[in-house]
Parts: sequence; C-alpha cells; structure tokens
Amino acid sequence: MATSKPSIAPIVILGILFFIFGFVTWLNGTLIPYLRIACELNTFQSLLVAFAFYISYFVTAIPSSRVLHRTGYKRGMMLGLGIMAVGALVFIPAAMSRTYSLFLIGLFIIGTGLSLLQTASNPYITIIGDLESAAARISIMGICNKVAGVLAPLVLGALVLSDADQLTKELETLQGVERIARLDALAHRAIVPYGFMAGALVVLALFVRYSGLPELDDSSVSAGDSKLLTAPASKNSVLGYPNLVLGVIGIFVYVGAEVIAGDTIGTYGQSIGIPLSQSKNFTAFTLSAMVIGYIIGIATIPKFIRQEKALALSAAVGILFSLLIQFTHGYSSVLFIALLGLANALMWPAIWPLALEGLGRFTKIGSALLIMGIAGGALLPLLYGRLADIPSIGHQHAYWILLPCYLYILYYALKGHRYRTW
Repeated sequence: MATSKPSIAPIVILGILFFIFGFVTWLNGTLIPYLRIACELNTFQSLLVAFAFYISYFVTAIPSSRVLHRTGYKRGMMLGLGIMAVGALVFIPAAMSRTYSLFLIGLFIIGTGLSLLQTASNPYITIIGDLESAAARISIMGICNKVAGVLAPLVLGALVLSDADQLTKELETLQGVERIARLDALAHRAIVPYGFMAGALVVLALFVRYSGLPELDDSSVSAGDSKLLTAPASKNSVLGYPNLVLGVIGIFVYVGAEVIAGDTIGTYGQSIGIPLSQSKNFTAFTLSAMVIGYIIGIATIPKFIRQEKALALSAAVGILFSLLIQFTHGYSSVLFIALLGLANALMWPAIWPLALEGLGRFTKIGSALLIMGIAGGALLPLLYGRLADIPSIGHQHAYWILLPCYLYILYYALKGHRYRTW
C-alpha cells in the first residue's frame, strides 16, 4: 500500500541500487576511448558502445514490464541484477580475445538487466510517496546514481588507461606482431574489473532478496492513495494519454542529450588536442555537474518550484549551454559540455512523474514505454559520431544536434505534459 510518507529503509535500499547501476552505466564514458584504442576504432564505431548499451532498453522494456507482472517489483530487481552479472562476465572472453562484437554483446546484456531494474525501481520510488514530491525522491536516487557516475570513469580510467598518453605514442611506433601483442595486453586490463563487478552484482541481488524492501502492487492501491494511480475509466489504451506519449519522446531526446554530454566529452577533448591522460576523466566533470543539479532539485522541488517549471528552466539552460559550446574554444567549450550535466539533472526526475500522472492500471506499461525512450541514448550519440567524423563538420559543430533536443523538452515542460486528450 502506497503512503504519502514512505519509510526511509526502502529509499536507502533503492539508493544503493541506483548507485550500483549508475556506476555500471557511466563506465561507458571511459570504455569508449579505451575500446577505441584497444580495438582500433573511429569515432562512429566507438560510439557503438553507447548504442549497444542503450538500445537494449528499447528492445527489452516491454518484455521487462511483462516479467514484472509475474515477478513483482522486488524479484524483478533481483533478476535484473543477475542479468547484469552475466553481461559483466561476457567481458572476460571479450577481453581475452579482443573481440569488439563480444564487448558489445556484453554491454547489451548489461543494458537488458538495467532495463528490468529501472522498469521496476523508477515507478517504485514514485509510487511509495505522493506525486508532488516524486521529483525530489527521484532526485535523491539521481544523486546516488551520478555520484557513482563521477567515480566510475575515474576508477576504470585508473585501471585500464593509467598510461594513456605513453600508450598512444608507443602504439604509433609499433607494427605487426608487436602491435597486436600490445593491444591484446591492453584489452586484458578489463578482465579483473568486470569479473569483480559480476561478483558484486550477485552479492547485491542476494542483499535485495533478504532485505526489508517491501513488495508493492500498484493494481491494489486505492485511487485515493495517489494521484499517480487514478485512471479515468474512459481510457482503454496506454496510448490514449498524450502526456505519456509526448513524455516518451521527451525521455528519448533527453537521454540522447545526456549521453552525448557524458560519453563524447572525452573524445571531444582529444579532438582539440587535450591529452588523453586528462580527457579520460572529463565524464566525471559532467556527472559532477549533474550531482549539483540534483541537490538543487531536492532543495527546491516542490517547496519553491513545481517540477514542470524546473523542467522548463533546465531546458532553457540546456539551450544556452548548447549555443555556448559553439561559440567558445578549447577548455571553455569543454566546460560548457560538462555544464550540460547541470541542465540535464532535473529532466529525468521531472519528466517521469509528469508522464505517468493519471495512468492508474497502465502505470507499469507506461513505465516500460518511458524506458524504451532511453533508446535516445543509443541513436543520438551515433548521429553525433557520424557528424563528428565528417571533416567539414567535426566534433564541435556536431553538438548542434543538442539544440532541437532541448527545444522539444522546453515544449513538453510548457505545454506537452498538460494534454490529456488528443
């Protein structure tokens, strides 16, 4: 039964979950330059890392919703963690053989587990309290997620790219068997961290199994307990809710913008001559800005500002920073890419409750559709990579694709979320 004042224990447990899958998610910012060297890739090919990871959400979100109908939220979270562990284990043969396709398969499996985990955990954290404070609760989860994201590239970078600049110079002088041996040794550096990750995910699944995390059943919650679960009887299809459908598009463009800001900043730094020893950590700057944004959200929503107003303000800031990326150079342009994290921070926690409001019995399938919108993180970075590889456009001007993303989010914040009929 949902309550307006949720117990602190479920929030703590969910915070741990969000930390773990935040850590896993934001490893991609370091994996991209790492695999670009180890597997000898161009920008577009290296961004298939993001594609393989995020496209899994689109492919598996609806099946995840069906699984949750059978397992419930709690067992669904356990299953998601187990699937993630399998994906991490795939990295071991991928690293031993230096096979890029195997790395991508491992990332797809990890993303599949995360799809199930997020399809369960996001509505869970929304349902256990009143709708007006949902954005604040999701912001707390976001801090756990993004603090992990700050640490992830630093930890993996120290393990696999500690000698990044020396390594790239050395590879320029090597040919044939010597070059292959050096690249194989580089690939093998992924074995230990991903083996450890698999073990940690299994332990976490067992922790969830024996924790005090309560099971929730949104179909059994009375309409008076939460605005989120009040469904008009006239709605016969989840697609009859414009606030949801437009919200899915909002999630698509938001996640695409977020992934571009977090996963391409290191590659952009390299493209303007910044050493890899520095640029490999740039993702942490973007995530640090997001943490600041989440803290602002917790302090201000809904006490001082409504979540739709916060979303509109965030979109306007994103538009401003997207323009400043184009009209600055060097470290200044890197700074504005990182500051997109500040603009992005409140978008997920604001879009989610606005899109799910009033869905009632369609909450789980609506959640699955929103998770499918995460496919924006697969497709938009690939578009960025294709544009960046075109000499007449380049890495900096490829960031123009962010502008329509933030303009759409501004529209959703001001008008789109208000529609209840087509």
